[in-house]
Amino acid sequence: MHYRTLGNSGAVVSNYALGTMTFGAEATEETSHAILDSYVAAGGNFIDTADVYSAGTSEEIIGRWLSRRPEQRDLVVLATKGRFPMGKAPNDVGTSRRHLTKALDDSLRRLGVEQIDLYQMHAWDPITPLEETLRFLHDAVSSGKIAYYGFSNFLGWQLTKAVHVARAHGWNAPVTLQPQYSLLVRGIESEIVPASLDAKIGLLPWSPLGGGWLSGKYKRDEPPVGATRLGENPTRGMEAWQARNDDPRTWDIVGAVGQIAADHGVSASQVALAWLVDRPAVTSVILGARTVDQLMDNLAAADLELTSDETERLAHASQPRVGVYPYGPMADEQRSRKIEGGR
Repeated sequence: MHYRTLGNSGAVVSNYALGTMTFGAEATEETSHAILDSYVAAGGNFIDTADVYSAGTSEEIIGRWLSRRPEQRDLVVLATKGRFPMGKAPNDVGTSRRHLTKALDDSLRRLGVEQIDLYQMHAWDPITPLEETLRFLHDAVSSGKIAYYGFSNFLGWQLTKAVHVARAHGWNAPVTLQPQYSLLVRGIESEIVPASLDAKIGLLPWSPLGGGWLSGKYKRDEPPVGATRLGENPTRGMEAWQARNDDPRTWDIVGAVGQIAADHGVSASQVALAWLVDRPAVTSVILGARTVDQLMDNLAAADLELTSDETERLAHASQPRVGVYPYGPMADEQRSRKIEGGR
């Protein structure tokens, strides 16, 4: 495992984080605790959850794990999120001071901790004034309830506006952004990655295996069956599966990943993760797992080093479609000049 600073903060996290959306849903509490034990034993120290994961159950499972292993609290960096509905009342959603005050206190209670290391807004709120949200987060840092804050699923302009509004008021600024990012989903490279580099924001990619596609478990024109999320519950996204199956780009990427994996004698997942973890601005890649075996296979990506040729092959196969002004000309220039920026 390797370690990096958490965005523009001084906190240090492992470059592979443990995502816990499966806890209480696809993984029992016993399995979840085994996953947590295996993760920290492998050197991981960054655990990510959210209040809406299994309606608070994920946070509770982590809280009980911490209560039984109190020595781990000083070792792990704990992240959670608030914003989405946790009830049916009008104020049970959003990033208002009213909602976040309760959401943060509830997360602290479920996790059984006095401070959350990284508190993230799960998505942009078009209703609440940004100043209200940022002032709440600044106050939460000042009170000691959180150490740092970040965002998830923000657009480039939203991130940039938040950074500059916070700075203009002298408030604590965000340190991270959690976007969807993988070889299959590279659209954030047009604006979100440059915005993050400009503000020294650390990226925490979610769904790094593209919903399982980059693990090599799906076959062309063969709907998933068996022990996969779609196989067990086809209603949760079969239309999206069909659209991705019908896209030749998908199979170009899957083919390139599979060939490189065969050359190294490793899993396809490890290749996809090794490519992503070294992309500009990436601080830590969030790994989701339903079993210990699945987690350990993914963590083995930490030992895989891709050659420059292999990295280029993957980049070429997965080239995002940006051919419309203003993205096409700018993206072409950046690629031709090999401008990647620093982390």
